[in-house]
Amino acid sequence: MNKQVDAVIVEIVGNLLLSIAEETGLAIIRSAYSTNIKERRDISTAVFDPEGNMVAQAEHVPMHLGSLLGIVKEVYKNFNREDIKGGDMFIGNDPYNGGGTHLPDITVVSPIFENGKLIGWVANLAHHSDVGGKVPGSTSGDAVSIFQEGTKIPLVRICKDGEICTDIVKIIMANSRIPNERYGDLQAQIAANRVGIRRMLETYKRYGDVLIESMYQLQDYAERKLKAGISRLPDGIYTFNDYMDDAGVAFPDPLKISVTITKSGDNMTLDFNGTDKQVEGPINVTYNGLLATVFYSLKALIDPSIPSNAGIYRAFNVVCEQGLLINAENPAPVGERIDTCQRIADVIFGALAPAVPERAIACCNSSVTSAIFSGTDPKDKNRFFVYLEVVAGGSGASKNSDGLSGVQVHMTNTSNLPVEALEMEFPLVQVRKYALRKDSGGAGRNRGGLGIVREFEIMYDGISYTGLGDRQKFPPWGLEDGLSGAGGAYYLYKEGCSEERLPSKCTDIPLKKGNIVSVYTPGSGGYGDPMTRDPYNVLIDVIEDKVSVDMAKKLYGVSVEMKNGTYVLNEDETRSLREER
Repeated sequence: MNKQVDAVIVEIVGNLLLSIAEETGLAIIRSAYSTNIKERRDISTAVFDPEGNMVAQAEHVPMHLGSLLGIVKEVYKNFNREDIKGGDMFIGNDPYNGGGTHLPDITVVSPIFENGKLIGWVANLAHHSDVGGKVPGSTSGDAVSIFQEGTKIPLVRICKDGEICTDIVKIIMANSRIPNERYGDLQAQIAANRVGIRRMLETYKRYGDVLIESMYQLQDYAERKLKAGISRLPDGIYTFNDYMDDAGVAFPDPLKISVTITKSGDNMTLDFNGTDKQVEGPINVTYNGLLATVFYSLKALIDPSIPSNAGIYRAFNVVCEQGLLINAENPAPVGERIDTCQRIADVIFGALAPAVPERAIACCNSSVTSAIFSGTDPKDKNRFFVYLEVVAGGSGASKNSDGLSGVQVHMTNTSNLPVEALEMEFPLVQVRKYALRKDSGGAGRNRGGLGIVREFEIMYDGISYTGLGDRQKFPPWGLEDGLSGAGGAYYLYKEGCSEERLPSKCTDIPLKKGNIVSVYTPGSGGYGDPMTRDPYNVLIDVIEDKVSVDMAKKLYGVSVEMKNGTYVLNEDETRSLREER
């Protein structure tokens, strides 16, 4: 066609496509069965052009860009185009064959036809709380192969001529510990795609082939916009290294992630070849996951207004050898790949901080700190449950403001599960504490955001616990003389015993009634010299229980004391303390 469409029409169509992706996502959330989807919103949705290039993604979970990125083109590899018809839907989850970035993420993708003409695709992805594997939750801290992480679903039809292929659904259900939940969530995904198809057909009837041409021009616009942003950065070579704590109990050594970013004019190359090799542990990342993280990081640092579509990928180059931790080869396990992607974001943010000082932030909690409880309901032996929670942490301080406390960052954007919903759906576990962690935000002229402590009490024998996290050995770093925030930790308390610290990746730990599992998430780094922080801001932090009196004096040189039942600033002592520094 190659007909130039008016820029205003392209903008209108772009927003329509985004609204279709968003409505598709809401359809899943409103009709899903599991709490991980209907409450925590661990899903993503996107619209694609007829060639399979993503043209709009709803603002759900950045990590899922990697899962959606190649799904349509993988369909084209596996099926003849003339055999793809209206009423078809395809399903997959294999990270090494275009279906996702780890096995619990199941993608359903649908072609959209109008009078026999393919006008685009709509896809959705949902994180299923159990797809089999060696442990409930399908992510094991000690997996050495992807085959231990659950059922691999090759790209197959889940619907044909508008009818669900029940045999495929039965296979998926048979390999999950909670089959009814899988059935309900899959039905929600299929129904949501039908919503997206209906809205796309309505849009095509209004705009005709202008819709398709606008899809191509939206990608061109995203490419131009990112290249323009790159061109404004200072030319140079930027490097940064950071570390994963470990790859599980069997691999306790730190693993390095390294980037060298070369910027010249409007060209940018990100070279990750200094990164350690893949391991027999669940923290490996496939190439699509790496690309998704670069996509997110550059958009966040350079221009957040850039549309989320495939055109962004034309504006930069990624160099990374196969077989590295962040470009792993089959069958390396990838269940906990998101923590590694958080670290990829950290090294990109750290490397480009000097180039974008107004947008740079100190290191965030940068760990998807997971707590997974599973077991059989003693009141109903036929009911097995898997409760998955991801507890938020601190977001790094910036040049202009303190960091946010108790938020998800970078590659994840899920909600917490409200305590009321948790205890109604999973009465075998109760929350005893849910609070911000005092002193976990890194000290600085602007303070880092705080992490969270969440304590779970076990109500019956026979429950097991899996914890998956990072940033427990290497705390979140600060910028411009800002200090590091606190790292995370898992603890287990058994009555009559001392509190036991658990590994950052612990698997299927048996629990008994009365045991308490405490999850401490990392804080985040501070920005600027703590001695330059306004003393009255430190006083407010003490009053709000974010900074202790001792740390106010030790880290900030600020003296706070209690008078008449309230905290007040001792200005004379503060002046003296800061002069001594």
